[in-house]
Amino acid sequence: MHQGIDYAEVGLIAGLEVHQQLLTERKMFCHCPAGRYTETHDGAVLRHMRPTLSELGEYDGTALMEFKTKKNIIYLLHQSNVCTYEMDDTPPFLVNQQAVDIAIEQCLMLGCDIVDEVHIARKQYLDGSIPTGFQRTAIVGVNGRLPFRGRHITVTQVSVEEDSCREVSDKGHLIVWRTDRLGMPLIETVTGPDLRTPEEVAAAILLIGRVCRSTGHVRVGLGASRQDVNVSVRGGRRVEIKGVPKAGWAPGLVHGEAIRQAHLLKLRDELHRRGFTAAAKIEIESAEVTDLFSASDYSLLRREAWEQWVNAEKRRPGFELGAGPYAVRAVRLKGLAGTLSWPGQPDLTFAHELAGRVRVISGLDQPPILLSGEKWPDYRGALQELRRVRARLHCEPDDAIVVVWGPDEDCRTAAEEVRLRYADATDGVPNETRQPFEDGTTDFERILPGPDRMYPDTDSPPTRIMRDRVVRLKSNLAEEPWLREERYAGAGVPASTTHYLIRRGGAAMVDRVVSECGADLRMACFFFGERLVGLRRAGIPVDRIAAERWCELFRVLRERPVLFEARDLLVRRMAESTGQSLGQILSECGLDAAVGDWRGSLRQHVVEAGQAAYRKDAGLVRRLAMGRVMRGLLGRVPAAEVAASLRNEVEGKL
Repeated sequence: MHQGIDYAEVGLIAGLEVHQQLLTERKMFCHCPAGRYTETHDGAVLRHMRPTLSELGEYDGTALMEFKTKKNIIYLLHQSNVCTYEMDDTPPFLVNQQAVDIAIEQCLMLGCDIVDEVHIARKQYLDGSIPTGFQRTAIVGVNGRLPFRGRHITVTQVSVEEDSCREVSDKGHLIVWRTDRLGMPLIETVTGPDLRTPEEVAAAILLIGRVCRSTGHVRVGLGASRQDVNVSVRGGRRVEIKGVPKAGWAPGLVHGEAIRQAHLLKLRDELHRRGFTAAAKIEIESAEVTDLFSASDYSLLRREAWEQWVNAEKRRPGFELGAGPYAVRAVRLKGLAGTLSWPGQPDLTFAHELAGRVRVISGLDQPPILLSGEKWPDYRGALQELRRVRARLHCEPDDAIVVVWGPDEDCRTAAEEVRLRYADATDGVPNETRQPFEDGTTDFERILPGPDRMYPDTDSPPTRIMRDRVVRLKSNLAEEPWLREERYAGAGVPASTTHYLIRRGGAAMVDRVVSECGADLRMACFFFGERLVGLRRAGIPVDRIAAERWCELFRVLRERPVLFEARDLLVRRMAESTGQSLGQILSECGLDAAVGDWRGSLRQHVVEAGQAAYRKDAGLVRRLAMGRVMRGLLGRVPAAEVAASLRNEVEGKL
C-alpha cells in the first residue's frame, strides 16, 4: 500500500527500455564525430513529414496522428557534426562496428543469445525527431536474464540504433530540433514486464545502468542515458512514459500512472453505466462562441488579448499558427456531465487528458489549453457567460461543456480530438506514449506505435557475427556488476560506494591498484569512491591524473603506508603538477626527508597547547598539541604513534 493504492491489488506491472549512448568516435551510419555538441548553427532546413505504408500495406496509427498535427519542422545544422546522411540526402555508410562490439559486450553481460546476423530495420518516427522519418535499428541479442533481488528480470532484447535530434522548442505548429546528437550510437536494453512497484522500477534502471557503465564504453552525463518505462495495471493497457532522464523520477511517475489507469478503468465503467458502451455512442456538437466573450472580464478569451499573446510569443501564420481567424469554440458533450472532473493522475482530472490531446494534435498550446465547464474560472460575470454558452449549444443538465480558443481550424481539430479522447475512454486505458515531468505527472505525447511502423532497411547490408568475434570480446569483458558488488561487500564496502564506483568508472581503477599495486580493496574503494569525490567538489582537478600515476602512488603507499595520511596533499600536487614525477612531489613536500628527534619537542608543544586552551582539559590540550606536532610530521610519522606519545606527555604534565 502506498499513497492510497495497493500495487498488488491493482495488478501493477512495469518494464523498461533503457537507452544508453555509446562511447564511439563517430556516429552510427556516417563518419561525423559523435559527442560533439554545439549551441550555434550554420544553416537550417524546413521539412514536413508524411506517413508511408508498411510492408503489409498498412499505415501506422502513430504516423497518421503525427500527420494530423500539421507540424512545420526546422532542423538546425552545424557543419562540424552533420553531413548529408543526417538530412537523408545520402545513403547510410556501413554500420559502425565499434558500436556493434559494445552492444555484443552488453549482451554477454546479460546472458543474451547473440544473433547470427545483425539486420538493420527502419522504425518510423514522424514527430520530426529524425529527419528521415525513421530510425535505423538492429537487434543484437535476445533472451537474457538480469539478477535482481533474489529473482531474475527477463531481457527481451538488446538493440543498437541511432540517436535522435535534441529538441530546441515546440510552439504551436512549429518544432525546432538541433541535429548534433542525431545519429550517435545507442544501445537499447528492453526488459519484460517483471517489475511490480515504482521503487523496483528505479532500482532496475540503476542496475541496468551499472551493467552499461561496467563495459567502460558508454557515455556519461545528463542525457547520455534515458529510459522509457512501460506501465499497466490489471485491465489496463501498456502506456509508455517516454524519455525519463533520471531513475529518481521513476517512482513518482509509475505511481501516478498506476493511479491514472485505475481511475480511467472506473471512468470506463461509469460511461458504460450511462450507455456509452462503444466509441460510436459518443456524440458532440460544437459552435463558435467568439462573440459571447468579446467584452468578457476573462481577458484570455478576448480577441485583443489573443493578438497580444501572439505578438509577445512572435508566432507567425503558417509557422506556429494554424489556419483561419481567431475563434472561441465551445464543445457540447452529450450526457457526459461530471466526467470532466473525474479524477485522473494525483491532483488532476480527466480534463487534463483532453488538454493533452488538444495541445499535441491541434497545436493550441496557450495555457490552460481548454476551459472546463465543471471548473470554470472565477471572474465577474463568469456564471452568466457560462450559461450563455450552454444556451447557445442547447445543453441539457446532463451535458458537459469545454471551450477552446485560437485559429479557427485548430479549434475545429480540437473539438474532434475531445470526441476521440472520450471515444477511447469507453474502452478504458488507451495505448499512449506520455511525456514525463519531475513532479511525477505525465502528459500526452502520441499514440503508442505498433508493429506497422517497422520494416527492413534495404540500404544497409547485414553483418554476420562470427564466433571468434564473440570469444574475443568475452575474453576482455569486465566483471558483471552484481559479482563485483558481492566481492566489494565482502570487504566491508557499503553498497552506495560500490554503486558510485561502477557508475563513474572508478571500479576499474580500484581493481587495477589492488591487482597491480597490492592495495587494500576496502581502502582503495573508499579512496576512489569517497575521498576523491570530496576533493573533486573542493575544486581539485583529480580527473587530470592518469591511471599510471594512480598506480605509481599506490605502489609508493604500499612501501610507505604512512604516506596515506598525506594523501590529500599528494593528490592536490599530482593534479596541479601533472608534469612532475611522484618523487619530485615527495621531495618538494618534504615527505622524503629524514625524521629527527620529534619526541624531544613534545613537551614544548604541550606547554604551548596548554596556554592556548580555553579550559584545563587533557583531551583539549592533547588535540591542540597534536595539530601543532603533525604540521611537520604528516606523512612521515604515523599519527597513531604521535598520539600515543602525546597522551603520555600530557598525562605526565597535568
